[in-house]
Amino acid sequence: MTRKEAQKRSAELSQALRDYQRAYFVESRPLVSDAEYDRLFDELVAIETRFPDLALPDSPTHRVGSDLTQELPESAHTIPVLSLDKSYTAEELSAWIAKTARNAGRELSFVCEEKIDGASMVLYYEEGLLARAVTRGNGLVGNDVTANVKTIGAVPLRLKRPVTVAARGEVFLARSLFDSINSKLEEPYANPRNFASGTLRRVKSSEVAGIPLSIFVYEGYFRDAAATHHETLEELADLGFRLNTRTAFFSDGPSRAKVMDRHPGWRTGSLGDIVDFIEAERQERKTLDYEIDGIVVKVDELSVRDSLGYTGHHPRWAIAFKFESPEGATTVRAIEVQVGRTGRVTPVARVEPVKISGATISNVTLHNQEYIDMLELAIGDRVAVSRRGDVIPAVERVLEKNETGAATWKLPPACPVCGTGLRKQGAHHFCPNEVCPDQVRGRLSFFVGRGQMDIEGIGPETIEVLVENGLVRDVEDLYVFGPDKLLEIPGFGEKKVTQIRQGIEKSRGQPFHVVFPSLGIPDIGQKVTELLIDAGYRDIDSLLEAAGKGDPAPFLAIHGIGERTAETLIRELGRPQMKRRIEKLRKAGVQLSEGVPAAGAPDVPQTFVGQTWCVTGTFEQFSPREKAMEEVLRRGGKVGSSVTSKTTHILVGASPGSKLEKAQKVGARIVTEKEFLALLAKS
Repeated sequence: MTRKEAQKRSAELSQALRDYQRAYFVESRPLVSDAEYDRLFDELVAIETRFPDLALPDSPTHRVGSDLTQELPESAHTIPVLSLDKSYTAEELSAWIAKTARNAGRELSFVCEEKIDGASMVLYYEEGLLARAVTRGNGLVGNDVTANVKTIGAVPLRLKRPVTVAARGEVFLARSLFDSINSKLEEPYANPRNFASGTLRRVKSSEVAGIPLSIFVYEGYFRDAAATHHETLEELADLGFRLNTRTAFFSDGPSRAKVMDRHPGWRTGSLGDIVDFIEAERQERKTLDYEIDGIVVKVDELSVRDSLGYTGHHPRWAIAFKFESPEGATTVRAIEVQVGRTGRVTPVARVEPVKISGATISNVTLHNQEYIDMLELAIGDRVAVSRRGDVIPAVERVLEKNETGAATWKLPPACPVCGTGLRKQGAHHFCPNEVCPDQVRGRLSFFVGRGQMDIEGIGPETIEVLVENGLVRDVEDLYVFGPDKLLEIPGFGEKKVTQIRQGIEKSRGQPFHVVFPSLGIPDIGQKVTELLIDAGYRDIDSLLEAAGKGDPAPFLAIHGIGERTAETLIRELGRPQMKRRIEKLRKAGVQLSEGVPAAGAPDVPQTFVGQTWCVTGTFEQFSPREKAMEEVLRRGGKVGSSVTSKTTHILVGASPGSKLEKAQKVGARIVTEKEFLALLAKS
């Protein structure tokens, strides 16, 4: 087969397979047998294997995923991805509907949709092609899971028309499939929601392809918006998205008749029928093949949505009616106090094990003293425990008071670990003693953990030994205590100690963007660190200098950093204990400047000076891919988290995202992993 023949046949097979996939996954009407589909699929794989450049971004072969690992990079949302306001009673919902109509100053219609209990997802399409798929994250930034989402058959890789749209949906696993798949896992999931969410975060998309996830799309953000939400849903369906047909429309106006004609399968009625519809859904939820935890009620008129706007937490034009959380009755046997790495004290109830929604609950967080006082909770009480949102265990109320006369439980006046008097800040209590053993253990566990300094060989048991034997009093001591001293302690042989020694030495070479968030400053994670570095704070000294002035303005000028974060940076970097820790880490050879080679490393030729690099895709030699960008920094280049007009080079791996197209538009040089390795070899 010539290349020209292969190109023609590839196009034919791709179109046919896309049609078959849509019919099977979206419309539930298979057009061919499994054997025939597999034969055509294998033929396309063979062509793309022989001619790799013929594999298009929306090729049906992407459904099988890749064995290359991916580190789930972060990606910013370009649409509002907020939570929903909630109601739990018919009275609350009716009051919200009346209030919304008053604020709008006109008669309104409402669309009601089942609230799928899955993993929230935003699908971004550019000119009809799936460019990226991003988890909800914190509403501003989520994880890019494009390679994983491409394996979901119900997600179109190419739309029927070349439109640009952001589509919100919920990824889920059918109930009928959950038990059979979950039972085969070494560590089974508690429910289908956790299964779907955990699957989407796997590092190999080929593993995701083996799980039959699906999706319902429920919102679309177009450049040219329709007049109503129900018309937006029609547009999404026409483009090839899978929508939940169990949708309802309620209105006291003439629009109801039009919707009934266009959507004969929808439930319709007047505004007074909404409560009855929700009660019917509550009764029918157990018969569905997917999990729902409520009903979302939305204003249909998009112009009214614009006028109502948003709060910082939720849109004012939508509300979630939540079904009551599954509950179980149990007895509080004890209440213990946990001290975290920041000193925050949290009471935890130890209860008689009770099974709720398939999960066995034996520990329930009680948050703070105010929460306990509100419940008037005492040891020995019989309580109702729920899984709020079917996930988080919570004590809802006291069912029966204890017979021993125990009074409402109170936090001790002093830290149960070190005896230091507790201090109240806001609603929470804190132990102010920074050398409190539990705080030290927490800081050490955080510092050495995966995603932080990642020191191999040091786990919870080793940390306990180090603290108990006085070998380590805080994180900086890890670099000076001398691992050979562990040979004198039972359970530590030469092999284990060598692993610890090598892990510590390797951690000295961790880049600054890993070291800084590992210090454990509250609310300062990898994303904030990246924002600081991009703004020019590329070393600890520049941060200390800025924080020392006590003026939050320079930090607030950075897009993405708010008042709370700025105040935290000033407060924490100004503490004498933190300054001493930083200086000891500096003396230990830990990197405190971005782009500077590790202590003792030979000088590297500055061959990338004047260049600004960006990275997209996954790689064989660089995992996580930030390691490739560290090589750029070591050679004098600059690194950006997104493509701009200043980007001169882009390193492209497998399954690249939308950055590649943007880089082509700005004229950046496209560099493959093989070419990049050659450039490194030359220097």
